[in-house]
Amino acid sequence: MIRPASGLLLPIVTYGSTGPERVADGVWRVRGNPGRLNLFFLEERGDGVTQFDAGGRVHLPLVASAIAALGPLERVILSHAHTDHRGTAPLLDAPVVCHPDEVPDARGTGGARYWGEGLPKLSLGPRLLHRHVLQRLYDGGPVHVADTVTEGDEVAGFRVVHLPGHAPGLIALIREHDGLALTSDAFYTVDAWWRDCPPYLPGPAWSWDVEQARASLRRLATFDLSVAWPGHGKPVSGDVVAALVAASRR
Repeated sequence: MIRPASGLLLPIVTYGSTGPERVADGVWRVRGNPGRLNLFFLEERGDGVTQFDAGGRVHLPLVASAIAALGPLERVILSHAHTDHRGTAPLLDAPVVCHPDEVPDARGTGGARYWGEGLPKLSLGPRLLHRHVLQRLYDGGPVHVADTVTEGDEVAGFRVVHLPGHAPGLIALIREHDGLALTSDAFYTVDAWWRDCPPYLPGPAWSWDVEQARASLRRLATFDLSVAWPGHGKPVSGDVVAALVAASRR
C-alpha cells in the first residue's frame, strides 16, 4: 500500500477536504485536495456502497474513512482513468470497473499517452506544479480492471452515459427521477489554480479530443438535469442546460 502524504505535504492534502457529506438521497461526497476533487459513494440495494471515481492516492485516508462509515465497498467505478481519478483504485480491496475505451489507460499511463511527454500544452507554472508535485501525489499506478460498463448500463440507480472527449471512455452517471448528474470532467468549475469559476470545457492540455468533448457537453445539456456535479469544484444547479450550453461554446 502506498503511504499517504505526510510532513510538509500534509497541509496541502488535508486543507479543505471533507466527507463523507450527504448531497442527495443515497449519495455521499468526499472532497479531496489538492484539486478540489469530488468522489462519490452511492448506496446500493444491499448494505454496501459503490465508489464513483477514485481520486488521487493521497486521498486514501479520506476514502478509507468514508468506507468505514458507509461501507462495505462493493466496487469502484472510474469515470475515466486519468491519474487524479484512478489514484486510490489499486489500493482498495474492491473490483474496479470502467468504460471499455478507458481500459488501456487504466492499465497503462493514465492518460499520459495523449497529454504529451512533460505536459507541453500547459503553461510553465501549472506544468511544473503537475510534473513535480501533483502527479506524484495523485497516481497510484496501473489498475486491474475487473469489468466494464457501457452506455445505458445501470449503476446504483443511475444510468451510465458515455461522454468521450476529455478521455475516450469518460462516463457520467445520471439519475433520471431527480435529475442528479455526476459528470466528472465533462466540464470544470475551477480554474487552473482551483478557484471557483463558471463551468467550462477542459482544454487540450488534458484532453484526448477537445471537439469531441464539446459535442459530448452539448449532448449532456439535452438531459433534464436539476444539478450536475463535476469532478472538480462546485456543482451547477438552477438552469443547468443553459450553463452547459454556454460552457460548450467557450
